[in-house]
Amino acid sequence: MKEKEYRQHPAISRSALFKIAESPEKFKYYQDHPEEPTPALIFGQVLHKIILEPDTFSDQFVIAPKVDRRTKAGKAEWAEFIESAKDKTVIDEDMFFTACEMKEAMLCNDFAKRLLDGEHEKPFFWTDEMTGEECKCRVDCLTAVGDDLIIVDVKSTNNAETEAFTRSAIKYGYDMQVAMYCEGVEKNTGKKPLFVFIAIEKEPPYAINIMQADELLHRRGDDLFRELIGIYHDCKQTGNWYGYLGKYNQINNLALPAWLAKEVE
Repeated sequence: MKEKEYRQHPAISRSALFKIAESPEKFKYYQDHPEEPTPALIFGQVLHKIILEPDTFSDQFVIAPKVDRRTKAGKAEWAEFIESAKDKTVIDEDMFFTACEMKEAMLCNDFAKRLLDGEHEKPFFWTDEMTGEECKCRVDCLTAVGDDLIIVDVKSTNNAETEAFTRSAIKYGYDMQVAMYCEGVEKNTGKKPLFVFIAIEKEPPYAINIMQADELLHRRGDDLFRELIGIYHDCKQTGNWYGYLGKYNQINNLALPAWLAKEVE
């Protein structure tokens, strides 16, 4: 299944579901008004494509030529280029070469290279038993090492040091990704997988870190998944995509955080 077909499938994905953590109102708005991809998101897509599906890179991306668009000739050349690019994502040379250098740095590590020796960009679909909602995930790489089935996820980051990446994992819902992807793979294969992140920094020397999600991270992610899929199901059933005032439209209490309240007490 191609990425476009996967994204158009109506099942709920981890990235979409995580937006409910902000509020169901914002989730519904983003669903009805898709955001334009940010430069950071585009870079992540480029990196994944170069690492995981290099043979089809040119199907999705095209590198912009260096032309002086202030001149008549440059404007004409640029217009011709845009016409030829059609619906492909236009990127510059710097982005492309940075992604290539990151790939080279990653594959120089024997552990990373071995972990990525599996099936790339594999989609899974399943029905959540508690809510009946259709779910989906697209695994960067599914590989086997001995008797272990391992989900491998590539993340580009500003800081791949373990504690710093842990903070990012909590902030961006990577713990929920662990739980949701593991559930999807187990539902389809009958085998409980492990989950490993390969984090690579965006600046030279493109340092990498390889981290296996532990049981507590998985458990927290599962709790979050259960909470958000429950909210999603309830909102679909009731049509009430509520905002910050909550399901019952109640005024919130503005209070000091616990650590600051101690200073006042």
